Amino acid sequence: MWLDWLKRKKYRTSQPQRSHKQQIHDSISMDLQQNLACLLAQFTQTPDLIVRQLTIKQSEEQAALVYLDGLADKNSINNNVLRPLQFESESSDAVGGLTVTVGQVLPLTAWSQIESAVLEGSSVLLIAGRAEAYSLDTKGWPQRAIEDPQLEASLKGAHQGFVETGSQNIAMLRRYIPNRELKVKELWVGRRGHTKISILYLGDVAHPEVLQELSDRIARLDVDVIINTGELAELIEDNPYSPFPQFILTERPDAAASQILQGRFVVVVDRSPSVLVAPVTFTSFFQNVDDYSTRWSIATFIRLLRLFAFFIAILLPAFYIAITSYNFETIPIKLLMTIGESRGRVPFPPFVEAILMEITLEMMREAGVRLPAPVGQTVGIVGGIVIGQAIVQAGLVSNIMVIVVAFTAIASFILPNYDMVAAVRLLRFAMMAAASMFGIVGIVIGVMTMIGHLIALESLGTPYSAPFAPMRFADWKDALLRLPLWKMKRRPLSARPIQMNRQGSNHPEGDG
Repeated sequence: MWLDWLKRKKYRTSQPQRSHKQQIHDSISMDLQQNLACLLAQFTQTPDLIVRQLTIKQSEEQAALVYLDGLADKNSINNNVLRPLQFESESSDAVGGLTVTVGQVLPLTAWSQIESAVLEGSSVLLIAGRAEAYSLDTKGWPQRAIEDPQLEASLKGAHQGFVETGSQNIAMLRRYIPNRELKVKELWVGRRGHTKISILYLGDVAHPEVLQELSDRIARLDVDVIINTGELAELIEDNPYSPFPQFILTERPDAAASQILQGRFVVVVDRSPSVLVAPVTFTSFFQNVDDYSTRWSIATFIRLLRLFAFFIAILLPAFYIAITSYNFETIPIKLLMTIGESRGRVPFPPFVEAILMEITLEMMREAGVRLPAPVGQTVGIVGGIVIGQAIVQAGLVSNIMVIVVAFTAIASFILPNYDMVAAVRLLRFAMMAAASMFGIVGIVIGVMTMIGHLIALESLGTPYSAPFAPMRFADWKDALLRLPLWKMKRRPLSARPIQMNRQGSNHPEGDG
């Protein structure tokens, strides 16, 4: 009896939904009023849907213009659509014989196409007596002005950053690479909101197998909608459980253009102010666009400094825990007495002391990021000076520990990529736990495990640890080193280009 009652209830709740769907036919009727009724049935509770009925002067046909307020440009609608249709009678060779002056007019034959066009910001023209509608390119949603990138500051590079409009981002990349071989492959992802994803690459340089692999991973996605590039990166990466980022997310058009010229792919996600670069290697996260604007010797020194800072940010707190808990014999006697005097009043073991300070540092960092800029700077100053001094005077941590945490924070700030910095922050705690259990032996085990993981990791099938594993000496010119630009005649092998040469002989002769 209960089973029959549940079946009847399920039928009653689902029956209205089926009858509602039956009212909406996918084909367009020749009756204008019926089409408007179907349109209003599709867009229920949509007060920003504008329906403007008019008479076309040239053919005396009744028509209706439909668009969403806020997504369409009203000036373009008034000047390029309504005024020509209502007041001009000259013949036109445009689609459907319409005297409109917008950039693109596309015929639509299904309601699903009308729905997509309206939701994307176009205006749709329905005409009585015609079994098709017309999509008019009148997009005009709110847009942000091009500004300096927030996360990737540059001293000598361009002061332009990507915005939330995919077409503008592609235009900025075309400004850097005005070549017909710059190809754009478009894909659409999402069930509730179609997100346009564009893959940019050089047709005669990029490897077609990598393009096919990247396209297949994106095409297989079954999600409601892609909001930003970070979501896409997590959904298509090779190893989702790795702490290391496997794609570069950049806000800089000049950096993205440089990656395209090397043979890599740039993925532009509409409505996202950053693009995705693939495939990449571990050393790619230690490179910056300013490296190519300074002298090669200075750039090489800065890159090596970044690698040194990477290991300092991961291992320094763990090394402090190891030498103060297990490996006292490695410390000179005078330094050991200084450390012992500093930790005399601290009631916690070194691991708890380090965890307390690191968590405090992470909370201060997040507070400074989330708060407005003036308040964030104040929090940083107060946290760094007042809280640090007070916690030492209270005897909760030692002066040495404060110095260690300060050096660790400075080292992490040197790294140019935010995603790699986030991975370093996570690995630091793992190394601290290993050092608290096994001392320096635990640190060695942790470093070996991390190196083994980097060797096994891939980015779109490309070895993540190249050019060191596998060993590719040709790529060392622009890995952790940065040799003179005139020596970089060939593209990096890690990008898997099919055309290697990127410049001729540009060696300056000089006066000698």
